[in-house]
This record gives sequence, C-alpha cells and structure tokens, in this order.
Amino acid sequence: MMSSPHTIPSLRIGTFNARSRLFVGTGKYKDHQTMREALEVSGCDVVTVAVRRERLIDASGRSLFDSLDMSRYTILPNTAGCFTADDAIRVALLGRELLEKQKNPGAGWVKLEVLGDKKTLLPDPVGTIEATRELVKEGFTVLAYTSDDPRSAVRIKEAGAASVMPAGSPIGTGQGVLNPLNISLCLELLKENDPTYPVIVDAGVGTASDVTVAMELGADGILLNTGIAHAADPVSMARAMSLALESGYLAARAGRIPRKRYATASSPFEGVISYIPGE
Repeated sequence: MMSSPHTIPSLRIGTFNARSRLFVGTGKYKDHQTMREALEVSGCDVVTVAVRRERLIDASGRSLFDSLDMSRYTILPNTAGCFTADDAIRVALLGRELLEKQKNPGAGWVKLEVLGDKKTLLPDPVGTIEATRELVKEGFTVLAYTSDDPRSAVRIKEAGAASVMPAGSPIGTGQGVLNPLNISLCLELLKENDPTYPVIVDAGVGTASDVTVAMELGADGILLNTGIAHAADPVSMARAMSLALESGYLAARAGRIPRKRYATASSPFEGVISYIPGE
C-alpha cells in the first residue's frame, strides 16, 4: 500500500504542531484564487503571512486574511522586510495582536527574518540573535531564518529559537540547495544534543527536486513561496512540492546504498552456467 502525506508524522515546534511538514507562503501569487488553490493541493496546514501593512493590505484596503480560511490554516506570521532587530520585534508583536483578534492558533509564534540588505536579502546574524532573545522573553515561539553557516545556526538556537531555518540559497533565487555540506553540518550541530530539534530548510527552492534533496539531507520540513507562486502553473507545482517532500522524507529514512567508485553487477557472475553453442 502506497504511503500518503498523512502517514508522515506531524512536526512539533515548541507548543505548535504542524500536520504537514510543508510550510507555504502567501505572497507573489497573481491573484488570491490561485493562492487558495495552490495552498489546497499542497496539503499544508501552516501558511506564512507577512504582517507589515504594505504586504498584508492590498490596494483596495482588503486584508490577506480575508482570502484565507482561518479555521483551516494556522497562520505563521513573518517579519519579512525587516532590516533591524527593533523593526522585526515590532512587526512580530503586531502579528500576534492581529492573530489574537482573528482567534487564529498562530498567535504566539513567528517566523523571524532580520535581513542585512535589500540586494542579497541575506540574514543579519547579529540582528537575528538580538531579536530572537527579545522575542523569546516576550513569550514567542521563534522560528529563525538564517544563512547556511553552521556556527550562526548554533548561536541562534542558543539564543532560544524553537527552530532554526537555514537557507538553501538566497530568497527567491530558485537555485535550490547550493551547499549540501553546510546544510548537513547545520543539521548535525543543531541536533547534536537533541535529535528531535526541528530544522526547516527555508528559501531558494525552485522545483520539486530541490525539496527532495533538502529532505534527503535530513531536514524536518521545508518552507517555500516563490517556487510555487511564480511557477507557470502554481497549482501543479504545489502538488509536486508536496509529493517531493514525502519522497525525500521516506528516502532519508529508508537508507540509500553507499556510493561506489566501480560498478557492481545486479546479478552475480559466480555460479552462472556457461552455454557454448554446439555443445
């Protein structure tokens, strides 16, 4: 009997529980209908929402929350667009307030982004650590976006992050996992004393195979947005990402064969009966 996404165990992050290990963003879609259909087929139950006003409210004054089934999805507010720790903290507090008014269970956690500059959108490690410490004091469950630098990842965990989210590659580039070694080192160090510590690969996913690679490295989940939203067919890509996550999760636990320098015959040569024509 084939597996389904529902046979993969849910992911625990602090006090939150995600049934699906695929976290999907809500930005960059051509319209809200496409977004809703993509979220549906992805199988996700956690969606990320940027809570800065210019990203949350459209030109007509409508909130993105109006286009989401708030009874179905747990909202993970994010601090996208913040370039200082203070700004990220303010946006996180705003997100919690908004979700409390919506009575959504996502109030109380945050995907923390403190970016270094607008060109690379790479995280500012110092600002990220500073904001993590303050938000933990405020009672948040912090999921912190970081680079694939293993030492930065460890420092952010030590600051109190409930999950560290190393980037596969820069935000929106679609380059996939550029440095598998660094991601594997992040996983090794972050899980060294706690194998259940959740590590989610975030950013840079371009297609389904990128998701599988990240999961096969041992990631506990994937967060993505542009790879689905900017695909030629976002709904089909959302389904592909869901299947890829399942494939990578199962493969990582199945135990791949070791890589070898030389070929190994599938059928042994020993014991084969030779046949000589005419005999």
